[in-house]
Parts: sequence; structure tokens; C-alpha cells
Amino acid sequence: YLVTVVVEDGRAGLAYADITTGEFATTQFHGGRDLAEELARLSPVELLIPEELYVDFTAAATVSRLPARRFELGNARQTLLRHFGVASLDAFGCEQKPLAARAAGALLYYLQDTQRGSVGQMQRLTTYSTDGYMALSESTRRNLELTESTTNGREGALLSVLNKTVTPMGARLMRQRVTQPLLSIGMIDERLDQVETLVDNALLRAELRAVLKGLPDLERLANRVLSGRATPRDVEQIALGLSAVERVRGLVGGEKALGAAASRLDPCSEVVEMIGRALRDEAPTNLNKGGFIRPGFSAELDGIVNTSAHAREWVADLEPRERERTGIPSLKVGFNKVFGYYLEVTHANTKMVPSDYIRKQTLTNAERYITPELKEYETLILNAEERILQIERRLFAELVQFVGSHAGRILGTAAALAELDVAAALAETAAFNAYVRPALTDGIALLIEDGRHPVVEGMLGRGRIPGAGHGARFVPNDAHFDESSLIQIITGPNMSGKSTYLRQVALIVLMAQIGSFVPASSATIGLVDRIFTRIGAHDELHAGRSTFMVEMVEAAEILHHATHRSLLILDEIGRGTSTYDGLSLAWAIVEFLHNHPRLKPRTLFATHYHELTGLADFLPGVVNYNVD
Repeated sequence: YLVTVVVEDGRAGLAYADITTGEFATTQFHGGRDLAEELARLSPVELLIPEELYVDFTAAATVSRLPARRFELGNARQTLLRHFGVASLDAFGCEQKPLAARAAGALLYYLQDTQRGSVGQMQRLTTYSTDGYMALSESTRRNLELTESTTNGREGALLSVLNKTVTPMGARLMRQRVTQPLLSIGMIDERLDQVETLVDNALLRAELRAVLKGLPDLERLANRVLSGRATPRDVEQIALGLSAVERVRGLVGGEKALGAAASRLDPCSEVVEMIGRALRDEAPTNLNKGGFIRPGFSAELDGIVNTSAHAREWVADLEPRERERTGIPSLKVGFNKVFGYYLEVTHANTKMVPSDYIRKQTLTNAERYITPELKEYETLILNAEERILQIERRLFAELVQFVGSHAGRILGTAAALAELDVAAALAETAAFNAYVRPALTDGIALLIEDGRHPVVEGMLGRGRIPGAGHGARFVPNDAHFDESSLIQIITGPNMSGKSTYLRQVALIVLMAQIGSFVPASSATIGLVDRIFTRIGAHDELHAGRSTFMVEMVEAAEILHHATHRSLLILDEIGRGTSTYDGLSLAWAIVEFLHNHPRLKPRTLFATHYHELTGLADFLPGVVNYNVD
């Protein structure tokens, strides 16, 4: 993503875009924390900010600065209104969100300036709210290894377990869902209904995945069409992708849970029919060579092709004809770029050359001649080639314009295919790994029976964990939270699995709230608004923070922002300092979480300080567990 940020009076506006898919969205929120979390989710390759804004944006690979005037509301609005050809931003939902509009306008201006002629695919702007999604800080995303593992890259991440998608659109949507768990039980249940339908019907799932497999990336292809960069092969791929839509619709149309997605599938039959009539099979990847328009599509083109073919035929028959007429057996017809077509006769036979031959070039062993008639046919052939290419390019441009006029429908179909692909992928993962459907509630009870860590279990099964034999079994564990056991102190020796247990509870909650089945024998999950993690000891020398300072800043952030509905995963708090100070800090933090009227969050607290187990004697919501 390219991301733009505007900050003013404690509020922030953010816009992001992906020019390969045409995705363009903007939002506005209060506070730097929300901004940091959204930047962590988007992980931009380039961040665009006003030149006078001085903030440490570590989330972006590259930071670019634009003149402040480009972020002024008037300029930004004008850029957006002109591009979309509208009189108001109300339809996009950002008329009353000035910072969101400023960020979006500056981003669009930057694209117009740097990607000239390639912003036609930005056909709509979405204003979204982060309120409907679980907030996840950058440290939580890193500690839970959602999209990338700290040691194994993508292989050790949750996304690698869940992402069994078979289309590029589905893979992008899966990544988005893993980083944006939902807060609406109704929306989560809709997703779970889709997955359950495909878990229960293995034949339907296999057929659906077989049809989806190998489908081209309709989102990116549609946007190549809109940006004017499409090749004949791209357009042919769009037709191939759309021609599978009817089969997909026939498969899932009768299923209640999948009906909504099926109803958004548009086969765009007139687009497929037009492309089929216009383009030859196996269309080329560029417009430099002709021959990609199908015969019969254009009478004008067919006429020139026929004339050219007749001329070529005449030239092809010329050599045997002239040999017979002149009696010169070694006579040859050739072609080069300097002279065009010519007749070549060896020196030994020059006396037999007829009077209508005009000498053009003398070589060491032969003479080259032309005739007026040969030149006429040569002109026909060469002019026809140029004219054919000209007409084919014009016809292709008209075809691209026609396909582009239906891009909205194609993109809608691509989004529905992605949704079905994600549902089928989650069902495949659930069926293969014996996951179960979680029950989501509004309460704070969190009951997991035989929970497993999805990534560790998968790596054990593949023999990827040193010391564990191939096919080793993951040992499952329960998690029970209610009003009398909100804070759980977990002790146990090193390498006993404390950290794995902590993370597996957090991952099961997160998986449930993205609409996935979970690795357990049963799970009832009271909706979680945020997952906070404080795991691992590391310093941030670039920011001037010691290991202890990093630990305290993250702990303070949790204490400020956690609520009664949050889930806290705290691993070894206090180990960044001396034993006595560390124990005091850990003790005080547990007391604060337990006693503060706003807090009492569901908390898993792993520790080596066995003294902490004494808290359970006088704090009624604290219980002790030991990993054996």
C-alpha cells in the first residue's frame, strides 16, 4: 500500500491505495494509538506526509514528503471532485471528515503526479471506520505472528496455516481478514455459516476449489484495463475468468449461507462474448505484432488481410513462374529491408535475363533485379502489414474501452469469488485439522476445551520442530475464564509450553473473530474488543529504549487502554530488571488489573516469580495454574 497521513489537534486522517487493484480507502480517528495500529495493519511500502510533520513512522519502508498546500482541504477536495466527476464528497462518506478527505486528496494528487495516465482504475473511494474491528497494536501483531513469524518468515505465521486459497483475490482477502478481526457477532456468524456449509459438504468444497483454482486475478486485470495498460493476453484472461462464473454460481447458488455471495456473481456474458468474437485464442502479450484480432470480427480488416494474402500468394508463385519463363534454373526470389523484394540471377546466366528486368544491385556471384509488377505487389504487402497493425490496435483500443465500461461489474464478481475462495480455504483447513465451530457470546466467559496452537500443531505434524519426531502429537489444553477466574497466574519450568499456551488462547480467540473454525474440541468465546500482548525481552536502541523501558512502555499502554472485554497475554513481566523490583512490578500490575473498576480483563500471566501465586489467597478473581 501507498499510505497518506495527516495529523492535527490530536486527530488523524489516513488514506491508502493499491494502484494494481484500484483499492482506495480513507478514514479519520482520534489519537495517535489508533493511527499506529492502522499503520501496523497496512504495513505501507511508502508513506506520504506533509513536509512539516515530524513523527517517527517506523511502520513504513519509505517516507515521502509533499508540500503542505497539497494537504489543504480546498486543494484536496478539488482533486477528488475533479477525478471522480462529482459535486460533493457525500457519496464517498468523507464530506464531514475533513482529515480523511485531506489525506485522500493528497494521495490522489501524488498518484496523478507520479503515475501519469495510470489512475483511471481509481474508480471509487471508500470511507471506512476502524470501530468495527478488533484493535491490534504492532507488538501484538508481531508477538502473535499473524502474517510473519519472527524466525521462520511466512512459514511460521498464522496466515500460512489458514491461507489455503486458490486465487490471488482470495489470498489478499484472507490476509486482510487475519489482520482485521470483527467485533460484530452477527457478521462473524455469517462467515462461520459459510465455512460450516463447506465443511459439512466435502464434495461441494472440492468442486468449488477445483473451479476456482487457476482463475486469473480479475481485480488486477480489470484495473490494467482501466489504466490503459492491458495487453491482448490480459483481456483474454478476463474472458477466461468470467466464463467460470456460471459454474461457480451453479455450485453454490442453492446453499443458503453462500447465497449472498452467489447473488453478487455476475458472469458479464456480453463482455465474454465480445472478447471471444474479437480476440484469437492464445492472444499475444504485446501489441507489436499483428494477428491478434479474430477473422470475421471486422470487415475492413478482413478486406486488407485478403488483399495482402493474395499479394503474398503471387510473390510465392513468382519464382517457379519466372524460372519457367526465362529458362534460368538457379533464379531466386528474395527480400531484404533495404531493397524489398528482388530476383537474383547468377553471373553465368545474365545473358538469359529478359528485357523487363531492371538491375538493382551487383554482388560477387550474382546480379539482383526488380520488375515494376513485383514492386506493385511489394507495396501492397508492406502497406497492408502497417495498415493491418494500425486497424488491429484501433479495434483493440475499442475492445478495452468496452471491457472498461463493465469494470465495476467485473470487480464486484472478483470480490464475490474472493469471499467464496476464503470460505472454502477456511473450510479446507478446518476439515483437514479437525477444527470446530466456535460459539460467540456477549458475555465474558471464555471456555476452550482441548485447545491447540494452530501453527505449532501444523509444524509438529510435518516434523519441522527439532527434537520432536515426525507426526508428533500436540498436547491440548483447556482454558476457562469466568468472573471467579479472570486473572490466571501460570507457572512452570522453562520449555514446558507456557508461552505456547498463552499464544494459543489468543490465536483461538482471534481465529474465531475473523470467522474461522478453531483448533479445539469445543469453544465458547465472549467477544474480545482487543488482544494485548507483552511477550519477550528486546531493546529498541534506535529509539533510545532499554529492554526494561520497552517492557514498561508496553505495560503502561496495556494498563491505559485495556477494558473489561479485553484479553491480556502477559509473559514474564518484570524480568527486565532485578528480581525484587521485577516481582514488585508484576505484583502491582496484577493487583491493578484486578482492582480497577474499568479493568478486570481476562488475563493470562505467565511468570517465574512463584511468590505471585500468593495473590490468589486474597484476590477472588485470581487463580493459579501450573504447566506440568
